[in-house]
Amino acid sequence: MFSNKCKSKARLDGKTAIVTGSNTGIGKVTAKEFYRLGAKVILACRDVKKAEQAVTEIKAEIQGDGLGQLIIEELDLASFASIKRCAKSILQKETKIHLLVNNAGVMTCPKGKTQDGFETQFGINHLGHFLFTLLLLPRIRSSAPARIVIVSSLAHVFGSINFKDINHEKSYSPSTAYSQSKLANVLFSKELSRKLEGTGVHVYSLHPGIVRTELTRTLDQVYFPGMWFLGRIFLYPWVKNPKQGAQTTLYCSIDEKTEAETGLYYSDCKVKEPSSLARDPELAKKLWETSIEMVGLKDYDAFNCGGDVIPDPLKDV
Repeated sequence: MFSNKCKSKARLDGKTAIVTGSNTGIGKVTAKEFYRLGAKVILACRDVKKAEQAVTEIKAEIQGDGLGQLIIEELDLASFASIKRCAKSILQKETKIHLLVNNAGVMTCPKGKTQDGFETQFGINHLGHFLFTLLLLPRIRSSAPARIVIVSSLAHVFGSINFKDINHEKSYSPSTAYSQSKLANVLFSKELSRKLEGTGVHVYSLHPGIVRTELTRTLDQVYFPGMWFLGRIFLYPWVKNPKQGAQTTLYCSIDEKTEAETGLYYSDCKVKEPSSLARDPELAKKLWETSIEMVGLKDYDAFNCGGDVIPDPLKDV
């Protein structure tokens, strides 16, 4: 009834994968499948107790031979300090990173700011993952072939990047801010893939579909009390469950066909054309430069830093 299914028979034995926001929803399904396929899976999550519960549930559900490992790292994408601590912890323990899935996110939440003063949705969905990815990038590059998968949304087609008011200080619309953050995800993947051309690191962005996940938990606060409940009654029968929603993530992460692709946007396990703004290389470059300034990485070159060292931005963490 819904999307295509990832049919790859590839295994991930000996591979290390990181999945942000993997204690629930699409991220949990993704982590579970990687674990089933033999990978060492790092669940990078804000709520460690929920991550521990997720690990318990995954191990209870998936048993047998050829399984991987499940490791928890605390990661709050609303805090640059937390992101740096998590990245440093991973780099101190893992000599290789073969797969990074930037899955975590928030959607249409009330107006607010991250710990570093950025609009919540842009800060978590884009800037947090931007910083996390660049801090891990030298290790990922040295582990090639490797993949970076960025979970965006069809909502990106409604978005634009308002550089004059990127934090929505003048006016705030939850849906507008969300669409901006999801467009930023696609633009990030485009520019990152361009910069990584020829390195063996491939980058993907995707729309998972409309999925029953905890992303909708703020609807009552944003719209009206009972919105979340009504959505469950009238919309849930027609949207994907997390297993269905994870299929395109899995397809981009492990399928043999996508191994030769990079910089593309996917939906229902197929390449799809994103919005015209998402295909604008100059916009992607401008967002990259702006993001570098916002996360404080002007003096850091993730593309020429040795993969066997701790990057300079993490030396004093």
